[in-house]
Amino acid sequence: MDDKLHLSALDADDLGVISAAVQDSLVAVRDCAWFADEKRFVLLLNRFRWEGDSTLDVKYWRTHSALVFNEVKKVHHHKIPLDQPDRVLDLLSVALEGQGSVVLRFAADRSIRLEIGRLACHLGDVGEPWPTPWKPAHP
Repeated sequence: MDDKLHLSALDADDLGVISAAVQDSLVAVRDCAWFADEKRFVLLLNRFRWEGDSTLDVKYWRTHSALVFNEVKKVHHHKIPLDQPDRVLDLLSVALEGQGSVVLRFAADRSIRLEIGRLACHLGDVGEPWPTPWKPAHP
């Protein structure tokens, strides 16, 4: 399990691949940061490795990942508990909406909308993966 995922998105199709890879990632509110001077928005994720090898003795894995958006002009929060930095959010999807925004959707009807100049997104695994007995499930 030493193969780290490194993906970039420059269009909606690319972002769809990244969205699938980060589905069910866990992220603490404190690990979502906008660096306005750099026009960069970063999320540090506890990512479920959907691409993991199910033939291994341990079938499910998680890893730390960084999801980075460049060219971010403004950030809008919907129901994100900014006053609760330890609150963990469950990331469900990432999608391009029109030409000018990306929406990160979380469980409990929470979201973050990024106003962007253009899509420039990168996902990269950091650190070593660890086994988990739990696989995310959706009704």
